[in-house]
Amino acid sequence: MAVLCPCLGENVSLHAYSPGDIIIGGLFPIHGETNRSTVSGQLSCSGYDIQKFLRTQVMIHAIREINQRTPRVLPNFTIGYDIYDTCGDISLAIRATLQLLRRQSEPQSCLVPTRFQSALTEPETKAVIGEFSSEGSIAVARVVALSSVTQIAYAATSQLLSRKLKFPTFLRTIPSDEHQTKAIAELVSKFNWKSVAIVASDDEYGKYGSEALEDVLSKIKDICNEFIFVLPDNFSHNHTCLADLMSKINGSSAEAVILFTKESNAAVIMEAAIERSLNRTWIATDTWSTSMKVSALPGIEMAGEVFGFVSKRNEVPGFRDYVISMFNGTTNGLLEDYLTHFPLCSDQSEENGESNCSLTNNQTAKQCLDPSSLANYIDQDISYNIYLAVQVIAEGLRSLLKCDNHHCERSTEFTAQELFMEIKNVNFTVNKTHIFFDSNGDPRLGYDILYWNKTESKQHTQIETIGEYLLSGQVKVPDDLVRNMCSVMVSAYNCSKTCKAGQELKMQNKRCCNYCIPCADAEFSAENGEECKRCTAKQYSSPQRERCLAKTVQFLHWAEPFVLILSALGVFGITVTIVFAVLFTVYRGTPVVKAVGGYLCLLELFSLLACFCLSFSFAGRPTDGSCMVGLPLFGIAFSLCISCILANLLQIFVGFSFQLNKRSCVKRLHQPVAVVTIVTGIQLALCVPWLCLYPPHAHEEIFSESILKQCEKGSYKFFLAMLAYNVLLALICFLFAFKGKQLPDLYNNASLISISMMLFLIVWVFFIPIYISLIGRYKSAIESAAILISSYSILGCHLAPKCYIMVFRKELNNESAITEYIRKHYEQKGVAVVSHAVINPLQVAG
Repeated sequence: MAVLCPCLGENVSLHAYSPGDIIIGGLFPIHGETNRSTVSGQLSCSGYDIQKFLRTQVMIHAIREINQRTPRVLPNFTIGYDIYDTCGDISLAIRATLQLLRRQSEPQSCLVPTRFQSALTEPETKAVIGEFSSEGSIAVARVVALSSVTQIAYAATSQLLSRKLKFPTFLRTIPSDEHQTKAIAELVSKFNWKSVAIVASDDEYGKYGSEALEDVLSKIKDICNEFIFVLPDNFSHNHTCLADLMSKINGSSAEAVILFTKESNAAVIMEAAIERSLNRTWIATDTWSTSMKVSALPGIEMAGEVFGFVSKRNEVPGFRDYVISMFNGTTNGLLEDYLTHFPLCSDQSEENGESNCSLTNNQTAKQCLDPSSLANYIDQDISYNIYLAVQVIAEGLRSLLKCDNHHCERSTEFTAQELFMEIKNVNFTVNKTHIFFDSNGDPRLGYDILYWNKTESKQHTQIETIGEYLLSGQVKVPDDLVRNMCSVMVSAYNCSKTCKAGQELKMQNKRCCNYCIPCADAEFSAENGEECKRCTAKQYSSPQRERCLAKTVQFLHWAEPFVLILSALGVFGITVTIVFAVLFTVYRGTPVVKAVGGYLCLLELFSLLACFCLSFSFAGRPTDGSCMVGLPLFGIAFSLCISCILANLLQIFVGFSFQLNKRSCVKRLHQPVAVVTIVTGIQLALCVPWLCLYPPHAHEEIFSESILKQCEKGSYKFFLAMLAYNVLLALICFLFAFKGKQLPDLYNNASLISISMMLFLIVWVFFIPIYISLIGRYKSAIESAAILISSYSILGCHLAPKCYIMVFRKELNNESAITEYIRKHYEQKGVAVVSHAVINPLQVAG
């Protein structure tokens, strides 16, 4: 029969006691839950767990081994045990702890007497192994610290327990969650997972573990934690919360879901994942990574891949043989209670092969027990940690009692504080495991990395060790597994692993999942989803955005057909102008030369020669110099040309429109040099400040795939003023010429000037909108063409006919021909004229 402690007040707790010179306490949740609720009533435990029952036997086996080992670990002394079932309930764990801290050796006595003393007496129990959970261990640690009793946890991993100011006598044989969180983060990074989700229970284990994991993940580049879901205390019965969690996981882009919770919660979540065929990758923490209850769920392969972490696994020496034979004469309260659930199979049935026991956790039906089947429930992580805890206590006792293989120098009269000081300083090797505690009471042990192999060739899920995590921060897993995980293709829920060249792996919509986003214009990404980078100002990205290409430099090249045509026209214009200048020089004293202004025609030809030459400044690579001599000098040269024409028009108009008695007055007003100087001087007053203050200069205009080199005007106000002034002059000339068409002009100067000015005005009126709307290198070509057309309009319409007369119609190039033409003109109108009046125009010009 199991011994029940009346001090607990209720007949609920299993208890096993064995006397000894030194007592070690044990706290194990053999049952998983209680019926505790807000309603008062009888408290009972349920959820019997075979695996956790076996862990109590590990402690008993290890103590028996120490007591019976030869040579003796503690000569002349024996170790006893006092083990309680806490049922996974904190209140029961505290009450069991209080019972362990009693003074009397009688197991039926109670810790707190009727008359409570201010100071607790020295307890009989000098060390306690347990509790299982972090939450339970925290509660127990606060109680045992009152008597300085050493507590060694075998499964509690919360980082909170490493705080020595809060839990001064707490030690453990399992690594802290500080290392487990780092191990998980390293595995996530190793497998190139970019997004994860964390599900944590609302207790010390889940709360501190998830917060630490989130902090570690935040420091690793390119790993995003999509969400943290905290499970309430009643999660197992909260269907709404479970549905919310499943919906959140299903709608997330998390490539791995980390369950930082206890085994019972993990079982509920995995059952729901199986029902919904979530097919995710799960990371199991040490609380459920080796759970036979979860791994044996029907259809577990529908939930997806499972990786897990567990403290370094090892087999407890001799324990398997102990389990197989422990019903042969061995007795303890826990074992006796177990047999009430699972009686031994009869010899007859075994001989006939009728025994086909298949035990499962939480099994309550009575059926025959085959000890060899029970041995299959032995784990190699928590059980080994319990074994290490017993060995650590024994080593501490051996050091405290100053024992050798034959005797111990000290007696068992020592305090719990003395034993704790020895235990925390142990440093030895047991079963190839070197164990010692750091300043936080944590061992320097690593983790095994597990994988749940659910291949069709195997009937049951095989939990295999595939790697390890060393506390130095290194994850060791097979290289082929790493390559396989890193090259996983995009599925319905995970994120892109690789992108094509020209694409960036980028987060969208504030979710962790990164998508392949094409780089924008003028950006590039070479490979592997690298961040898009800007090309330089003189580069553009290729169509695939995988590299930058040099932008083509555009300007008006000399070899372009349009430029060749303009150049030919410019050369021809220069040649013709020079020829005309020679002819006008040769025939400078003739009437036809005098009719077009005399010496002014040479100045007019010089200005046209300058205009033709300036047309070349718009081709080729622009420079500051070529830009400065282009339009400003053209404005000045053309103003000079028009001023000469205007002076000539004034000569014709004055010569034919004034009466003879006013001839002397007109002659005084008609000053060609003054007209040319004033008219050209005004244009100079506009262009010189333009060149000095805001000169035109070479400019680069950058487009998406090209760089356009052209001349910048410097100041559009001066440019428009220069152009408007020339247009005004041309308009005045046109008006004078149009009015002078009625005069008797043998050489049709007025008509030809009207045509040339009309052409000039048309060219520049059309030039302005074309120039404004045009973009590109041909903008300069339009400027050159406008200058050439303007120059040819004067050269062809005003001067060419005069050269034709000088060469081919010499009979018209004399004064008598002009006099006869004027006389006939006035005679037709019935006007009598005298000869000296007829000659008047030539005299004015002359």
